[in-house]
Amino acid sequence: MSSPSPQLPLALRYPPDQRLETFVADDTALLPQLRDFALAGARRGLYVEGASGTGKTHLAIALCAEADKLGRRAVYLPLRSVAGRLRDATAGLDAHDLVAVDDVDAIAGDRDDEIALFDLHNRLHDAGRSVFYTASAAPDSLDLGLPDLRSRLGQCIRVPLPALDDAGRHDLLRLRAERRGLQVDAATIDWLLRRVDRDLPALTALLDRLDHASLASQRRLTVPFVRQVLALD
Repeated sequence: MSSPSPQLPLALRYPPDQRLETFVADDTALLPQLRDFALAGARRGLYVEGASGTGKTHLAIALCAEADKLGRRAVYLPLRSVAGRLRDATAGLDAHDLVAVDDVDAIAGDRDDEIALFDLHNRLHDAGRSVFYTASAAPDSLDLGLPDLRSRLGQCIRVPLPALDDAGRHDLLRLRAERRGLQVDAATIDWLLRRVDRDLPALTALLDRLDHASLASQRRLTVPFVRQVLALD
């Protein structure tokens, strides 16, 4: 898997919604920690664990965008997309300054893929590169069959990622709407959160639909307008 083309603007290489500044976290130390990692990395690596919908993929992509902005070569590696052929997908990745490996769960139990990830980790470590992992749980709780891989992952700095509460989801929707130039008041966001799936990917997809509908009709996102759009869906 090759790195994003350096000729492309940053917004085209990584979705503009998925940036560190648009991530909402209860832990105020998390984003400064990630910015430091994007700048210089850590030989132990960083391992973020959290349930589905807590924003792990957001952070993996945002970290690449931040490193890229700082002049470091970064690449995003979604394991769910390359499962079963990870050896080929990791060829040459140790030439990058930072590799964000998303969803370790996706290759758990596949011996060839586990060995490929173990080898990538060692190459990155030996080259002094940065590696960032996401997974649903701690290494010891994953169905990994390769003890050496579990050991390497366990040596990373581990960061738990809790689910957002309603206030956090409210802030996330507000931030993402503002970045899109959407006008939406607090009452409309609260109305949405009472009536839709609160999973982060679902909220982002909903905001995409509302953005398109708002542009097409040249209307602000008010409760009556949002109710109309959802009724049509």
